[in-house]
Amino acid sequence: MLIIPAIDLREGKVVRLIRGSFKKQTTYSASPADIMQKWQREGAQLVHVVDLDGAVEGRRRNLGSLKNILAVAKVPVQFGGGLRTIESVEEVLKAGVWRAVIGTKAKDREFLKTLVQKFKERIAVGIDVRDGIIQTEGWLSSDLTHTPESLCHDLEEIGVRTIICTDVSRDGTLLGPNIELTTNLLNETKMNVIASGGVSSLSDLKHLAQIKASNFEGVIVGKALYEQKIVLRTAIKQCV
Repeated sequence: MLIIPAIDLREGKVVRLIRGSFKKQTTYSASPADIMQKWQREGAQLVHVVDLDGAVEGRRRNLGSLKNILAVAKVPVQFGGGLRTIESVEEVLKAGVWRAVIGTKAKDREFLKTLVQKFKERIAVGIDVRDGIIQTEGWLSSDLTHTPESLCHDLEEIGVRTIICTDVSRDGTLLGPNIELTTNLLNETKMNVIASGGVSSLSDLKHLAQIKASNFEGVIVGKALYEQKIVLRTAIKQCV
């Protein structure tokens, strides 16, 4: 199980939101590159970067900050937020992103199929869920045409290899992860699954580490790291 630190970008700064609400934002740093270096020093093997402005507006707003992160990156970076054209995905992959995360636009099957055929395992899909309902457009809209499980089946059919499942109702809350949602998806699919949302403590990570499914890739941790509820170096030693 990888423990994957999150770097959420808004207006060039590193922030955390509560349940995706821009009204509940805390700013942690004006230098995303410094944060990238911090997580590397503590042992991160993969870092998850999100352009929050891009997720809402549908175009990349924090490309400069992303490039600053990539300039100091010594470990793989996965990036999502506003990737809604082939060109935008190609641009970030060429810039050095290891894996592009498609969210809202994943409901366009032909678009996703083209991406997977072209970039293969370098494409992941974000499945954002609130109370069992899939969220899109930066968590501002709902997709009632799929359940998380039915979407998994569609994505697997297309050839997607990795999904990132976020429980939006827990994201940024420190309420603990939705282990039931994660295990349900692991049972439904052979795709690699990354869990996200709600991790608050070393104890939460130890519970997640007990999941023995071979396709459980890891867990994204955000606020608990920034609020120093978890020390990344310690968590990696004890849970990985």
